[in-house]
Amino acid sequence: MNSRLLTALRSRNTLILSAALAASCVLSTATWAQAPSVAASTTAAGKVGVINIRQAIVSTAEGKVASAELQSQFASRQTELEAMNKQINDLRQRLATCEGKCSQEEIARLTTQGQRMAQQLERKQTEYQDDVNAAQGDVVDRIGRKMVDVLDRYARENGYAVVLDSSSQNTPILYASNQIDVTQDIIRLYDQNYPVKAGAATPSRPAAQKPPATNPPASTPAKP
Repeated sequence: MNSRLLTALRSRNTLILSAALAASCVLSTATWAQAPSVAASTTAAGKVGVINIRQAIVSTAEGKVASAELQSQFASRQTELEAMNKQINDLRQRLATCEGKCSQEEIARLTTQGQRMAQQLERKQTEYQDDVNAAQGDVVDRIGRKMVDVLDRYARENGYAVVLDSSSQNTPILYASNQIDVTQDIIRLYDQNYPVKAGAATPSRPAAQKPPATNPPASTPAKP
């Protein structure tokens, strides 16, 4: 658990939206196939295109702002989890040093503290992940719905019979020419139709929130 938790918590330079898009992005090939306005306007001679919908969502101006806002929103909780994890490592070192030197009472006391901290960390981590997933899902849904409208108009106006999502695992695209990739076109059109308001800059990172001083160090939970 320890290495997996640290890896997840220290990846702050990666867009916070990335993890959720793979699980929560519902804009797959079926979405495009079900768009009635696209189906009604296509012909047998229509073009085929591909789009990386995950890249498109996070690359729009609105997606970048939303990503920065989520990072800022959850920064203090990430810091708190990191601090609790450090306390766990410190306790493990103390217990290792205590072997053969400390009384059984002291070892039992430290072990009890470790179990309590492990439970706190697991609970906080679960709550944190649930809140992150919910916030990410809201962003993906908000941007994704509008992006479907942009793609719908683009497909009708440019004679596309089908547009496949190259980022979906359910769409086994083995090869696609760059000439039929419409990702950048959709990003550009989305930004034109839904411009970010002037002054909407990346929010500043809030001060790190330290865990309560009364929390004792603990051993690492069995799993994140």
